[in-house]
Amino acid sequence: MAAHRKPRRSLGGNTARTAFTIALAGAATATAFDGTGHAEPKLTPAQVKAKVDKLYQEAETATEKYDGAKEKADAAGKRLSALRDEAARKTDKLNSARDALGSMAAAQYRAGGIDPAVQLALSDDPDRYLAGAEFVDRAGTRQAAAVADVRRQLRDIERLRGAARVELDALTSRQAELRRQKKTITGKLAAARRLLDALPAEERARIGADGGTRASRSGSDARVGLEAPGSATAQAPDSRAAAAVSYAYSKLGSPYVWGATGPGAFDCSGLVQAAYRSAGLSLPRTTYAQIDAGRRVSRSELLPGDLVFFYSGISHVGLYIGNGRMIHAPNPSEPVKIAPVDEMPFAGATRVV
Repeated sequence: MAAHRKPRRSLGGNTARTAFTIALAGAATATAFDGTGHAEPKLTPAQVKAKVDKLYQEAETATEKYDGAKEKADAAGKRLSALRDEAARKTDKLNSARDALGSMAAAQYRAGGIDPAVQLALSDDPDRYLAGAEFVDRAGTRQAAAVADVRRQLRDIERLRGAARVELDALTSRQAELRRQKKTITGKLAAARRLLDALPAEERARIGADGGTRASRSGSDARVGLEAPGSATAQAPDSRAAAAVSYAYSKLGSPYVWGATGPGAFDCSGLVQAAYRSAGLSLPRTTYAQIDAGRRVSRSELLPGDLVFFYSGISHVGLYIGNGRMIHAPNPSEPVKIAPVDEMPFAGATRVV
């Protein structure tokens, strides 16, 4: 018997439209769930600036950690090199002592093959033999001292090698930290750059984010129209502070580059360090250390040349020049410039002279 099948029902107009609508709705729902259904809301220039500023602050915090790790890595590298040099010198000295000890032992072996009494009996000159025996006795004492000296040198060399291993471990750790911080910095800066690049050029200019272009000009061109030190150096507490302020003025318009300490580019702590280096004063590399490099002063006591610090993490520093203003290296979007101290959350100040 033939199988009976129900005839297939064709979709009518309304039914077809309903099915198509349901299919579209399902597709839209699925798209929404996989994260591709909603376009990212467009940010206003003010929102872009706020995000970029936050990214730059986070990058600067990482930069200070990078600078600190680099300073420690450089110090560990120098200590490791010094330890290896000292170990090499002591090894050369040890080899010379071993050679002398070997010669002494060989001479003793050659002279010690006959019993001393027999040697005395056979000697044509007993007085001379006895004098020689006394010399051999003294030589034996010297040999014992030489052996003790070799042992001491071996202990010294092993101590130096142990210290070198410790320094090598420290250096390796610092280098790993440098790589981590560098990755963080470059990631933050790249994200900020992408946000800024999405804005039209006129909007970037309006929010002051085109400083990278301005800073790329030659130093003399970038300083055209900028003020001179004027009374700032006259009000400085001493000649070194005045020299630091003058140096900072001379660097107005220089580009910000993370990790840079001059003479052509700077990060924030690098600019302050370079300014006082030009005045003959050595400052630590990072903001965290610079704030403790001198005497703390209140905001009302500020004088030109004082170091002013910002944010709760002490991640930014500028050089105070009077009248509520400072010179600082802000971020990669802006060159070294004069800015109000009120521009950022004030965290403290230090006078280093």
